[in-house]
Amino acid sequence: MFALYYKHAAGVKDDILSGLTVALALVPEAVAFAFVAGVHPLTGLYAAFMVGLITALVGGRPGMISGATGALAVVMVALVADHGVEYLFATVVLMGILQVGFGLLRLGKFIRMVPYPVMLGFVNGLAIVIFLAQLPQFQVELTDGSMEWLTGMSLYLMLGLVLLTMAIMHFLPKMTRAVPAGLVAIAAISAIVIFGGLDTKTVGDIASIGGGFPPFHIADVPMNFETLYIIFPYAVILAAIGLIESLLTMTVIDEMTDTRGHGNRVCIGQGTSNIVTGFFSGMGGCAMIGQSMINISSGGLRNLSGVAAALFLLSFILFASPLIEMIPVAALVGVMFMVVIGTFEWGSFNLFNKVPREDSFVGILVAGVTVATDLAIAVVVGVIATALVFAWKNAKHIYVVPKDLESGERVYEMHGPLFFASAHRFGELFDPKNDPDEVIIDFAHSRVADHSAIEAIDSLAEKYTKAGKNLHLRHLSAECRLLLEKAGDLVEVNIKEDPHYHIADDKLA
Repeated sequence: MFALYYKHAAGVKDDILSGLTVALALVPEAVAFAFVAGVHPLTGLYAAFMVGLITALVGGRPGMISGATGALAVVMVALVADHGVEYLFATVVLMGILQVGFGLLRLGKFIRMVPYPVMLGFVNGLAIVIFLAQLPQFQVELTDGSMEWLTGMSLYLMLGLVLLTMAIMHFLPKMTRAVPAGLVAIAAISAIVIFGGLDTKTVGDIASIGGGFPPFHIADVPMNFETLYIIFPYAVILAAIGLIESLLTMTVIDEMTDTRGHGNRVCIGQGTSNIVTGFFSGMGGCAMIGQSMINISSGGLRNLSGVAAALFLLSFILFASPLIEMIPVAALVGVMFMVVIGTFEWGSFNLFNKVPREDSFVGILVAGVTVATDLAIAVVVGVIATALVFAWKNAKHIYVVPKDLESGERVYEMHGPLFFASAHRFGELFDPKNDPDEVIIDFAHSRVADHSAIEAIDSLAEKYTKAGKNLHLRHLSAECRLLLEKAGDLVEVNIKEDPHYHIADDKLA
C-alpha cells in the first residue's frame, strides 16, 4: 500500500513540476502567436489557458498540451485584418462546434490511415518549424521598426545562455530525475542573468503578460447569414488544421509512451475547449507538439500535467507577471532547441537506402510542405502523394496469361489488381479482332477494386460483342456481375468459386 501511495504521489509531483515547466515555455509562444494573428498578447495567453485547461479536463490525450498555435494563427491573420477580432471570436466558436461534430461522428479513427512516411515527414518538418520559430529571438527591433540580427557581445551572451540551458537539460537527467531538467535550466539561467546583472532579452521585452481573469464576452457581430458567410470558410479551415495537428500529435505521443489515445475523445475535447474559449476572448488553439514533448520528457504523463500548466499560466497572468517577465528569453529558446533535437527523427537519414525511394520522397515532401505552408496542407499532400505512388506501383502489376484450349477457346488468366490506375492497361491486354470466337477471361487471380475497373470490363465486353464473338467472364464477384449491364448473360456464375468481396462503387452505397 505504501509503495502504491509513493508511486501515486511521485506521479502527482512529476505532473505538477512538468506543468510548471510547460507553462513557462508557453508564455513567449502564446505571445508570439498572438502577434502573428494580429491580436493582443492577452488574447493568445487566454487561449493557451482556456484551451489547455478544458482539453485536459474534457477529453485530452494524457500528456498532451494544447494552446494557441502558429498553424492556426497564420490563418487567423487575414480574418482579423479584414473583419476585426470580434469576427475571430465568433469563428473560434463555430470552429469548436465543427470539431465536436467530427468527434461525435467518430471520424477521429481515420488518423490511423496516415502512412508512416507522412508521419515521419510531419515530425521532421515540425521540428524544423519549431527551430525556425526561435530565430527571431536572435534579432533586435530598431527604432524604425525593422529587425536586425544580434551582433558582438549581445549575440555571444545569447548563444552562451542558450548553450548553457541545453547543457543543463542534457546532463542533469543523467544525475537525477527528481525535478524536470527544463525547470532547473530556466531557474538557473534566470538566476545567473538577474543576480549577474546581464543585459539580455527577457520575456518582458516581448510584451507585458499581466492581466485579469479571461472575461466572458459574446462576439459583437451581426447574427445573420452574412456573418456566417464570412466566418464559415475560416472555421472549416481552422477546424481541419486544429484536428489534424492534434490527432497527429496524439499519434506521436502514442509511439513515445507505448500507449494509445482516443482520437474521437480528442476531437470532442478540442472542440469543447474552442467553443468556450471563443466566449472568453481567446483566439482558439489545438495540440502543441513542442510543449507536449517538453511535458512528456519532464514526466508529465497524465492529464494533471495539462491542468497544472494551464493553472500556472493563469497565475502568471494574475499574480506573477513581474517575475515571469524577468525570465531571459535565452533560457526558453534553449528549452525549445532541446525539443527540436528530441523531436527530429535523426534515424530517418539511415532509411534512405533501406526503404523504397518513393517513401523517402514522400517524407521529404511532407517535411518541406510543413515548413513552407502548414501542417494540415502537408499531411493532405503527403496522403495524396502516397496514394498516387501506391496506385502507380500497383498499376504495373496487372498482366494476363493466355492459354488456347483444344476446343478452340482462348482463356486469359488475369493477374493483379484491376482499378482506376490499371484500367487503361487492362484494355491493351486483349485483341478482340484477332482472338477466336470463344474467349474466356478468368478473374480468379485478380481483384476488381472500383467503378473504373467495372467500366473497363464493360467496355471490353462491348468490343467483343461488336466483333461478333462470345466473351465469357469467370470468377467475378456478385457485385461486379450486377454492374456489368452491357455484358448481359456473358458472365458465367459459379457460386462455389466466385469471390464475394465488395467493390467501392457509388451504386452499391
